[in-house]
Formats: sequence, C-alpha cells, structure tokens
Amino acid sequence: MASLKKFIERRRNPWKGIGYDAYKAFRRDGAQSRLERYDGLPDGLTVMDFGGYIGEWADRVLTQYPGASVHMFEPHPKFAQGLLEKYASDPRVHLHDVALGSENGMLPLSDAADGSSAVAAHERSFEARTIAVRDFFAKWDLPRIDLVKINIEGGEYDLLPALLDSRDIARVGRLQMQFHLFDEDLIAVRDGIRTRLEATHDCVWCYPFVWEEWRLKTSPKAGLKTGGT
Repeated sequence: MASLKKFIERRRNPWKGIGYDAYKAFRRDGAQSRLERYDGLPDGLTVMDFGGYIGEWADRVLTQYPGASVHMFEPHPKFAQGLLEKYASDPRVHLHDVALGSENGMLPLSDAADGSSAVAAHERSFEARTIAVRDFFAKWDLPRIDLVKINIEGGEYDLLPALLDSRDIARVGRLQMQFHLFDEDLIAVRDGIRTRLEATHDCVWCYPFVWEEWRLKTSPKAGLKTGGT
C-alpha cells in the first residue's frame, strides 16, 4: 500500500522523485551508519545538534566521545522539557530551547512530533522563540565546531543562509544535514545554498533530500559568497 501511494504521488508530482530515489540509494548503501559512527574527531570536541528531539543522536556522539561538549537546539516545548530533565545532571549538554536562524523573534511551528516544522503544514501549531546566529555566537565563544547535525524540518532554509551570511559556517569542521523537499521550489533553494557552501566546504557524500555531509576545506577561501539563491 505504501509503495502504491508513493507511485501515485510521484505521478502527480514528478519533482518528488529525486527524494524517493535518493532514499532508496541511502537504504541500499546502508548509509544510516554514517549518522551513527564518527571516527577521527578530536578529544573534547564541540558539537551542535539542531533538532535535538529526544537526544538519541547526541547520545551516540557522547558514547563515542565522552569528553564532547554538545549544544542542543530544540524549540518544541514538550521535547525541550524532556531534554532538560534528561540532561539536568550532565554538564556536557547545553540545551537551548530555541531555534537558531536569521533573526530574533517568534516562529510559528506546526506540531507533528519529530516532524514539527515552520514549512510543512500540519493542523496543530505553537510558537517557538528564535535567536539570530550573530547573537548566539556573540554570547558563546565557540571558535571551532567539530561536528554539526541539522534535521529541523525545513528550518535549514533559514539557518544555513544565516550561517553563511555571518561567516560562522567557517567555524564548522564537519556538517551533516537533511534538506526537506516540501515544495518543488526548494530544489533551487537547496542548490543555491550548496553553491555558497562550496566556498568553505567540500561535499564528501550526498543523498539529495535525505542526508549529506560536508567538511571544511583545509584552506577555505577568504571571502564567502553572500548573495541570494
């Protein structure tokens, strides 16, 4: 039944095929392991987890690197409270119950558990506080961020340009992210973000609109592209 639904949806919206095909390849290649094992990172690494949810990804990283420091972002009040309780006695985890992006303010989010989104439409909604990238880094002295995971249900289309515009993207050594394909226009938006990212990082593997990883160039270009997409 699920296969039939996908077949019908693909016939109606051919542009969704890029994500369907990439997911098949992701499963075929066993690429989930690339989100679960991180070799070659320094002791005492700094990590940023955008989309903390219930902390599963952060737990895997902390198991491999007990000396890591994790900045976790989770704007959903229910999940943020759960994370606050879970890591209350763990000084390695810094929980931020906000979304990081281009501006300070409030952001309406749909409420769909780990699919809660500012882009996708769901019936229930709530407001989350947003903090501008520039203000976060003015408060937190993080000259080097060794590992970043971004899975924020469309919020990447605001967060990544903000990191590029502020040039704070050059702090990031290893970046894993999931672009979400809610609309055909987002294909071009993703392409524009990836083009700008090439100024400082190399894409080391990619399954479009599933997961991809970028790593900091050994000698990044001095000037980042700051134009639109």
